[in-house]
Amino acid sequence: MPARPPSEIARDAFKLLAARKLPPSPDHYQAVYDEIAGAATPAPFPEGPLGRIARALPGQTPVQKRLLTQFDAAVQQKSWTDLQRAIAGYAQLGLGASAAQDTTAAPTVEPELAVHGMASSSVELAPAPVVEALPAALLEQIARLVENVMPALGTEDARLQQTADTLLQALRAASPADVLQPMLADLGFRLSFAAEDQSAIRAGLLASLQLIFQNIGELSLDDRWLKGQADALQAAAEPPLTLRSLDDLQKRLKDVIVKQSESRQRSLDAQAQMKDMLASFIARLSQMTESSGVYQDKIEHCADRLGAVRSLEEMAPVLQEVISATRAMALDSRVHRDELQSLQDKTAATQAEIGRLQEALENASAQARHDPLTGALNRKGLDEAADREVARARRAGTAVCIGLLDIDNFKLINDRLGHASGDAALVHLAQVARESLRAQDTLARYGGEEFVVVMPDTPPAEGVAVLQRLQRELTKRYFLANNDKVLITFSAGVSAVSASDTPADALKRADQAMYLAKKAGKNRVMLA
Repeated sequence: MPARPPSEIARDAFKLLAARKLPPSPDHYQAVYDEIAGAATPAPFPEGPLGRIARALPGQTPVQKRLLTQFDAAVQQKSWTDLQRAIAGYAQLGLGASAAQDTTAAPTVEPELAVHGMASSSVELAPAPVVEALPAALLEQIARLVENVMPALGTEDARLQQTADTLLQALRAASPADVLQPMLADLGFRLSFAAEDQSAIRAGLLASLQLIFQNIGELSLDDRWLKGQADALQAAAEPPLTLRSLDDLQKRLKDVIVKQSESRQRSLDAQAQMKDMLASFIARLSQMTESSGVYQDKIEHCADRLGAVRSLEEMAPVLQEVISATRAMALDSRVHRDELQSLQDKTAATQAEIGRLQEALENASAQARHDPLTGALNRKGLDEAADREVARARRAGTAVCIGLLDIDNFKLINDRLGHASGDAALVHLAQVARESLRAQDTLARYGGEEFVVVMPDTPPAEGVAVLQRLQRELTKRYFLANNDKVLITFSAGVSAVSASDTPADALKRADQAMYLAKKAGKNRVMLA
């Protein structure tokens, strides 16, 4: 049977309404129209109410924004299927579950949706997820984690702080997982941006500090004690930074500053004394010149008188005057000579003192390049030594090797004997290494229980032999801890610095070889 035109169905619907004596209300007309047409008329799509619901839905996190975009697109396309997917996505996030808990018959938005036909059989909403309560101990641990993380991110972002406070209140109130999940997602989203900002700020501050320290070092090339201190600060500003390394550096710098302050003050005092002696010397020279002038005038006067005498009697007083003037001149010369000799002795002593103080200043500056525990070079000193040896080797066309060694089972030494014995073990290894290595080799403490050996004029195979010789020496010289003999061994990697390498590149390969030596059983040296 062909479908009837809608105009005929509408005309027959009005006739049937009149025959049944029903009021011509929209509901009655719709029911009669559907009866005549033999099919239910689909309900109009509720764009207005759904738009208001969309404006009330959250859209803060990336997932929420994506679901909200899907919701708006479904409303514009009047697609019940896409709308169902978007609502189901929000349900999985736990949003809207509080409304499902308020009533078991239908969600809070269903009365309005039912009026517009959304409760019809054509739309089947996803079932509400089962809400499980989280353990109170886990909630408290999450709350402590949030409280510990927030101070490290600063207080500039008020929205981040507000989000964290809201989450803490929900955690302390033992809210269900479906309530906490979107809050945690929102906080995590904001934390990612805050962490990136803090990382960028930290990197910028370190870069600025390094520029400042570098500028101080460049401006103080002639002032070695200040340059050494600036170099140490520049080395401290290089990552990775640890609280222990910063604390050690701070203690070392305090000692250096005290020593440098004392030595510098003594040097200034010596310089002031030297200035006083020079002033006295100039005064004595002036007096000598003045005395010589007086003596010369007297001699010339006596010479004139001698030219006019006529007898020996007249000559005697003139000669007596000449003798007196000569004696006075000799006495003044002797006094001035003694004074000048004394000034010369004081000048020599002061000059020696200045040299000694200058050496003390240089030694104090050198402390900024050495590890205070073992006396080996620190990372700053290692960088300078490696760069210097590599540059010299490239000029001479010779080989340079870098070895990285790590003490085996050092944690067990610390745990069994204590940290003081662990430090003493590091000192023992450094002492044996200094006595066993060749004169041209350079030892540096790289960090913790790791040491680096820079070996100039050394091919790779010989570099391996150098460290193996050190291993044999350690087996002969046991480390004594509380009268207990402890055998210290290490695993090491050796790498040659090629023509296109930097020392850091070779050190990285040596580190990989050292790791392989550890994996192979420890107490061995492997070539990269």
